[in-house]
Amino acid sequence: MANISTAGVDPTKMGVGRAIAVLTSGGDAQGMNAAVRATVRVGLYTGAKVFFVHEGYQGLVDGGDHIRPATWESVSMMLQLGGTVIGSARCKDFQTREGRLKAASNLVKLGVTNLCVIGGDGSLTGANIFRTEWSDLLKDLISKGKITKEEAKTSSHLNIVGMVGSIDNDFCGTDMTIGTDSALHRIIEVVDSITTTAQSHQRAFILEVMGRHCGYLALVTALACGADWVFIPEMPPDDGWEDHLCRRLTETRKAGSRLNVIIVAEGAINKAGKPITCDQLKDLVTKRLGYDTRATILGHVQRGGTPSAFDRVLGSRMGVEAVMALLEATPETPACVVSLSGNQAVRLPLMECVQVTKDVTVAMNEGRFDDAVKLRGRYVGKYHSNINVAILNVGAPCAGMNAAVRAAVRIGIIQGHNMLAVHDGFEGLALEKIEPITWNIVGEWTGKGGSELGTKRVLPGKYMEEISLNIAKYNIHALVIIGGFEAFSGALEMVQGRGKYEELCIPMVIIPATVSNNLPGSDFSIGADTALNTITSTCDRIKQSAAGTKRRVFIIETMGGYCGYLATMAGLSAGADAAYIYEEKFGIRDLERNVEHLTEKMKTTVKRGLILRNENCSSNYTTDFIFNLYSEEGKGVFDCRKNVLGHMQQGGTPTPFDRNFATKMGAKAVLWLTEKLKECYRHGRIFANTPDSACVLGMRKRGLVLQPLAELKEETDFEHRIPKNQWWLKLRPIMKILAKYKISLDTSEHTLMEHVISKKPPVHMTLTK
Repeated sequence: MANISTAGVDPTKMGVGRAIAVLTSGGDAQGMNAAVRATVRVGLYTGAKVFFVHEGYQGLVDGGDHIRPATWESVSMMLQLGGTVIGSARCKDFQTREGRLKAASNLVKLGVTNLCVIGGDGSLTGANIFRTEWSDLLKDLISKGKITKEEAKTSSHLNIVGMVGSIDNDFCGTDMTIGTDSALHRIIEVVDSITTTAQSHQRAFILEVMGRHCGYLALVTALACGADWVFIPEMPPDDGWEDHLCRRLTETRKAGSRLNVIIVAEGAINKAGKPITCDQLKDLVTKRLGYDTRATILGHVQRGGTPSAFDRVLGSRMGVEAVMALLEATPETPACVVSLSGNQAVRLPLMECVQVTKDVTVAMNEGRFDDAVKLRGRYVGKYHSNINVAILNVGAPCAGMNAAVRAAVRIGIIQGHNMLAVHDGFEGLALEKIEPITWNIVGEWTGKGGSELGTKRVLPGKYMEEISLNIAKYNIHALVIIGGFEAFSGALEMVQGRGKYEELCIPMVIIPATVSNNLPGSDFSIGADTALNTITSTCDRIKQSAAGTKRRVFIIETMGGYCGYLATMAGLSAGADAAYIYEEKFGIRDLERNVEHLTEKMKTTVKRGLILRNENCSSNYTTDFIFNLYSEEGKGVFDCRKNVLGHMQQGGTPTPFDRNFATKMGAKAVLWLTEKLKECYRHGRIFANTPDSACVLGMRKRGLVLQPLAELKEETDFEHRIPKNQWWLKLRPIMKILAKYKISLDTSEHTLMEHVISKKPPVHMTLTK
């Protein structure tokens, strides 16, 4: 990404005396507004004048009210809107020299020498022609008396920067075009809805998505929903595909599936170049197989709706980079396009990208489909890395584990790895419970609670010989270990075993997944949010029951081992009177004070109490002891009931937070392993024995971080299986104040005020999906 403060220049002065115009052209795409907004605000930030060009190139030709000054406020509330607020239009006039003369005259009169174009390859090609002709257009305008020589001198050259807005992701040179991700969101929503009705009736569904010359949307949709077949323009099926398709659909049904899904790009063709249509496929499946078949053409739904977060960030990042590219350009700089390479915004020569994009179309028209695939880039290539990544769940099961496994498996497959499932944790690794796991197997795992792989608390220590032999036998190159404290302890044992067993010198990543939230290296663990919601909703019902009978105190025991996270956070969310935890020592005097507090409370209109107790808060003050004490002391004032919530806290379907968090963690873990494997590849084999080759992936403050196990070992109380420092302990005084205890609140730490709209544009942004 461009660094705004390059070469010692004051970034707020870079654009002084300059003018930038921004236009959107061609088909609309969600995220275009984010790009416009970023261009305007960064342009203004640098001191430049910025103009909107309404209605694309038509507005550039018509001039007048179509080209208006843009202000900071005029792009407010644009970010979340789909389409393009400044309008887009196909323009015949701009394709003529006469039209381009008018456009040049309009820009010169306003002193605009920097043009930012957001559109597809046609729009960007038009911009480049305009730039190439610029000098000749100025000469013509002078000879016709439309502009003066002075005006021509101040506008002697035109800088052009393009951003690609296209839901098809059909532009060569960028990994992702603005709008593609949002279109996928629309498509996946529809596919999810269709699959439920298809399963009910044992139907086959044929879904046509956009992509006249590019199969990206169709391919990614097929991957995401586990479709039986996909047709894309770049890879026409072999002759006799009809038989192959019918055989595939029959096999899927025989395997127990109640539905079939076929995805078709609108530009799908056969080897002879003839279209493959929805109707054609529907007739084939109905006549040959007799399946109840439905066809759905999504059409412009894919272009509509609000942009995804990915597209908002992408558009914003590209807008920042585009302004920098314009202001740093010289008359010798070729017109460039701002592209995304991995997570890096890069500038590429516009016409080189346009040329490769056109070469794809030519190759397809000439039937050179292999060449088309190579030119298209990474998305349709057949990956294979010969890397074997094994995944295991360790410790107690929790909601969200399956979502993490699913994300890891699918990202691994996309990266080209062979993914292996290990059943029953480290024990399974020792006893050879290892098998390949495929895309389809994990298809519907996101919303499932528990652990589909099976999980055990067994540590690897006593099995190290067998584990090392199996790592060698199955040629395992990396491990993803998803689980709780046993996952952390077990991975440490594996690292310690590297000295004796060379097979253990492979990269390992631990993803925290436990309701207790007691792993060092992460503020949150997968599963804790679901457990917390379970406890809170149970407490809500219990309080309702207590309110009905009046003067009743409930004592609830929560899980968590020695970690008081669940008891504390549930206390905050359920409005408890006290939460007893191991980390905050308490004695008989504290218990007496709590009873007195409840006695006073019963004199008010709120005649109920809720006490939470973490299961291991004290070996002597057990749940029964506290219940008996409260019952005795409260005689004549309130009565008591107790509930031990037990394993219901580990069950249930994962909450949206846990699904989302687990998916991000699973994906991030495998992407990190992929990079780490490249580092560890020596002389044809993997060898990893550095501390940073075995890490915990955690959420720390604002981001996901990877920390070596060796570092985290120092931060851990192994006897009680908790981190030595826990962020949530600072929330405990708030819980007490809310329960009307007279205690002092530490206000020595101040959080600095942050601006929602930063004065300086965000340059080094992290693109997360």
